[in-house]
Amino acid sequence: MTATTAHAPTAPPAAQPAVDPAHGKAYKAAARRRTGAAGVLMAPFLVLLTLVFLIPVGTAVWLSFFSDDQPGLGFGAERTVFVGLRSYGAVLTDPTFLSGLGTVALYCVIYIPLMVIGSLALALLLDSGVVRLRSWAQLGLFLPHAVPGIIAALIWLYLYTPGISPVIEILGKADITVDFLGLHTTLPSIVNIALWSNLGYNMVVFYAALQAVPREVLEAAVVDGAGPVRTALQVKAPLVRSSIVMVAMFTLIWALQLFTEPMLLHQSSQMINTRFSPSMYIYDAAFSRNNYSLAAAASVILLIITIAVSYGVTRWTNRVAPAEENAR
Repeated sequence: MTATTAHAPTAPPAAQPAVDPAHGKAYKAAARRRTGAAGVLMAPFLVLLTLVFLIPVGTAVWLSFFSDDQPGLGFGAERTVFVGLRSYGAVLTDPTFLSGLGTVALYCVIYIPLMVIGSLALALLLDSGVVRLRSWAQLGLFLPHAVPGIIAALIWLYLYTPGISPVIEILGKADITVDFLGLHTTLPSIVNIALWSNLGYNMVVFYAALQAVPREVLEAAVVDGAGPVRTALQVKAPLVRSSIVMVAMFTLIWALQLFTEPMLLHQSSQMINTRFSPSMYIYDAAFSRNNYSLAAAASVILLIITIAVSYGVTRWTNRVAPAEENAR
């Protein structure tokens, strides 16, 4: 017998779906419209970013590489010469600039925790419902922020000056002598001015974030037996973590640019010189010594420090938050 081998018929290849040219053109047109709409919406931001940030930063970088020089023992015509990184070396080896960085670092260590914790505590207090006339309390706390920084510094200068300050006079009647602009009190006095001016603003930011906390979460915490303090610290505060990071970040950026308060107080205190902070160093270099190359180099260095510290804080918070969530 002869065996016959049967072969199964081969299935025809699956037909590829035909691409509709009209559909492809419509998709590309929709993508172009979305891109155009995004460009229109982003245009104001990009223009503003270019005008108020990129152009000034580029100008400062360019100025830092050039300096005005007068040949012939100062009797020749002034000319602009390329000096490379000489201005950066002069800034980084200047003890007064390094001292200003140390002062600002100490200022940040004192000011930022007080600002974040104080404004968050006020917001939690207002959100708890314990405070009566809540709207008036919010207005009273926010009003100092509406006062311009220069005016606020002048008000506190009046309160810090012996002989005219009612605060010092009242303390003197109680046999308490305080020199608010002394060796060990100057920096806390500056911190006090900054807190008075900005505490209410950050309190409003936290209070707005607390209003977005789901009420059912708070009710569940109360059912579980959590008291007001525990609810505030273990329920509300973790839920507004992003706002805490934002406030801390912006407070850090503003603190590194400390200028207004010491600039107005330095004429009344021997503890505050014209190079008390990096920003005052930049102002002194540009407008007192007419050394724009030095001022530009110091500005670029301060910008780099601000960006580096902000980036470090951001990376640290991004790592800590997931770790805490996993620990729970």
